[in-house]
Amino acid sequence: MATITVRNDFLVLDFRYKNKRCREKTKFTDTPANRKKLKTICERLEAEIVLGTLDYASYFPKSKRAIEFADHDKHMQQTSATYPTYGEFYDTWYLENEVRWTKSSAKAVRHNVSRYSMPVFRDTPIDKISRSDLLAFRADLSKGRVGLHAIKNVTVNKIMSPMRQILDEAAYRFDYPSPFINIKTLKKQRTDVNPFSTEEVQMIIKNIRADYRSYVIARFFTGMRTNEINGLKWKFVDFKRRQILVREGWVLGETTYLKTDGSSRDIDMSQAVYDCLQEQLKITKGQTYVFSNNAGMPISLNNFAKRVWTPLLAFLGIEYRKPYETRHTAATLWLASGEAPEYIARQMGHTTTEMLFRVYSRYVPNLTRNDGSAFDKMISNSINPAIKGEQHD
Repeated sequence: MATITVRNDFLVLDFRYKNKRCREKTKFTDTPANRKKLKTICERLEAEIVLGTLDYASYFPKSKRAIEFADHDKHMQQTSATYPTYGEFYDTWYLENEVRWTKSSAKAVRHNVSRYSMPVFRDTPIDKISRSDLLAFRADLSKGRVGLHAIKNVTVNKIMSPMRQILDEAAYRFDYPSPFINIKTLKKQRTDVNPFSTEEVQMIIKNIRADYRSYVIARFFTGMRTNEINGLKWKFVDFKRRQILVREGWVLGETTYLKTDGSSRDIDMSQAVYDCLQEQLKITKGQTYVFSNNAGMPISLNNFAKRVWTPLLAFLGIEYRKPYETRHTAATLWLASGEAPEYIARQMGHTTTEMLFRVYSRYVPNLTRNDGSAFDKMISNSINPAIKGEQHD
């Protein structure tokens, strides 16, 4: 029950609200008439407390307690609110973010969410997914309890990444702590690159189908990524300056942005690349893409890998590697020829030499150059004779 006391000649209300003792000074001086007025106010205030309708700030707008209770009420309203499920919030989040992704990135998000996290968390209210739930889910991925087999750390991280973005956004939007706080990504297992030797490069170039010969030479000696070389257009080939301008990629049937800002670069043509592109010009001149199929569209990687690349390696008795290893091969050939790491990093589309040393450290020689001539000389001496020799049809 509220009581009336006096402090410095002014009446004070003393009462309990939300299990807290409240003392609020009024503007009424201590007179019988003011005590009678304040008693009426007290009765109304107590009634509103009982009914749960008290607006504390309307009685005491300048009180610190008013701010405290307002924050408390806001929190309680949010706590008692009905949150969307993981599946419902994902639909909203995906539509809001799809515009900033490439086609391949959007496909990866859909795949990782629909195949892994959605079957587990679809109907769970978004705010009920806890840190322990996430750690258990990640452990299940690693041990093969979600899906058909155990998953490597690098793939687990890719699966968890969109979940982190979804739950972080929900936590920000609904004002509660994200369950992903202090959950770090799993350590990636280091995988060594497996480039082709100069002898293997020579055998492949000599025996590749004639219609793919220039394509393979360009892959081996430019270090271009698959999407970059498949999407290469003639307008980005500068024979005068002997450079290939890497500006676009080809992913999932459409021209797309490059992997990173540093991927936009100018690659110097070695003599072997210059010559093979001159030969290719005779075949696809007037078309948009340098390496194209009969319909004038970029080469299909799947078609090339299945019908040309894999059978050729088997025929030659060369250990199978994906076509992407041609990029790693270019890097190791540059390093073996003595080119400066800074020069190689620029050709590869790396902004620093850090990745170069981390991935190719055992191929770094002591002697370095920085103008591309050492690489060109090595190709001319050890590989060009094979290029100019007999071809296998």
